[in-house]
Amino acid sequence: MLGFLCRASIVPIVSKPRSVCIASNCLHRYSSVPSFSGARPAIEAPFLVQMAEAVEQKITCEKNRKEERYQQKRLQQDAKTRYNGMVKKRKWEDPPADPEAVRNFDPASRVKKRKCVIVMGYSGVNYSGMQRNPGMKTIEEELLVAMLKQGWISDEAFNQPQQIQFQRAARTDKGVSAATQVVSIKLPDNVDVDALNKDLPEQIRVFAVKRVTKGFNSKSNCDARTYTYTLPTIAFASNEDKVDMASYRAPEDRLKLVAETLKLYEGTKNFHNFTSRKEFVDPSSKRFIMSFECEAPFVPEGSTTEFATLKIKGQSFMLHQIRKMVGLTLAVVRGLTPPETIEKAFEEQRYGLPTAPGLGLVLNRIHYEKYNVRYGEDGCHEALDFQKEEEQIQIFFRKHIAATIVKTEEETSSMLEWLETLPWHSYEPRDENEPQEWKGKRKSNDEDDDDE
Repeated sequence: MLGFLCRASIVPIVSKPRSVCIASNCLHRYSSVPSFSGARPAIEAPFLVQMAEAVEQKITCEKNRKEERYQQKRLQQDAKTRYNGMVKKRKWEDPPADPEAVRNFDPASRVKKRKCVIVMGYSGVNYSGMQRNPGMKTIEEELLVAMLKQGWISDEAFNQPQQIQFQRAARTDKGVSAATQVVSIKLPDNVDVDALNKDLPEQIRVFAVKRVTKGFNSKSNCDARTYTYTLPTIAFASNEDKVDMASYRAPEDRLKLVAETLKLYEGTKNFHNFTSRKEFVDPSSKRFIMSFECEAPFVPEGSTTEFATLKIKGQSFMLHQIRKMVGLTLAVVRGLTPPETIEKAFEEQRYGLPTAPGLGLVLNRIHYEKYNVRYGEDGCHEALDFQKEEEQIQIFFRKHIAATIVKTEEETSSMLEWLETLPWHSYEPRDENEPQEWKGKRKSNDEDDDDE
């Protein structure tokens, strides 16, 4: 033992680097372990130093590899530019790359956007529906172009409206109008509605911009929707009667029959036969109709034709649902099929039902009763009841929607032409071997809702 310590003590120690410290620890630990033979092997200090240096080098290499992987991951994350819709905090735009623009860049010019709703109306006769569709003339395209011109949205938001949480309350099909449509969107605090309307066609009008809660969604927060369908009352005449559209006036018994037929739709029913791509067992086929009625007939100013308006209120509607409901109603009223056909259409058997023209269909009102109860009187947000805008809405409706429906109907006789096709329908269950329009690939339920 004394000899071993003597040999160890002659090793000169100038400093204590990490490798020497590791070697000393190894020497101490090894010397403290008893040998089975009672003697201890002679271990030279240089060997322990070399072993310690190797261990230290391996630790350093591993640390460097971890640091390199971390830096690569950071670079990959920084390179990602895809918009993350889950992040609700607004990301400020970077200063422009042009040096001259950088010198003139004012951070105060960056305006924070807040959640709002746009209350608008439009005549959809000359448009391919509300929803934006590349290459097609749509209401949304006209609205986004005008907002971009007025500086309400950026170029990036114009190309990707989801970045500003753009959402319509209901999609309207080709030719369908809206007296009141609601779009939720993030906008700057100060926007000029009058200036925007100057950049919009006469057939589209924005009535107001209102501040709403941060999480508001014009579609999911909607409690119900009211549609109207305006048509000449000659559609109520019996199929056997030979009458003229200009001189026909619906008698009381015909109007009573219309009201009784419309009542058959009220309540929760399975409307799989009143749309496409829906099966009877699909839960989304069930819809709740709150009311369906016929208003008093009227003769528009400057016209000799009598018109009537059917008004329907429901939680939500599917593609062509209302137009098929109107089509089957007229078939019953005109005596082409009994009222029992409506009841049978709610059952599992499949029927081919007539679809009324889209000209007379109008999205009349969007309802937000629950939202108004909770936030309408909190002092920070306006109630979405549209009472302040009612006068504007009615003026626009009479001038650009109702007048267009009457003028187009008198010029084209679209309803009369369609009525001639009603007798062609069998109003009987379809042959199971006959190709069905709803056999195709279905969209999600969200995509099918409110497509009228």
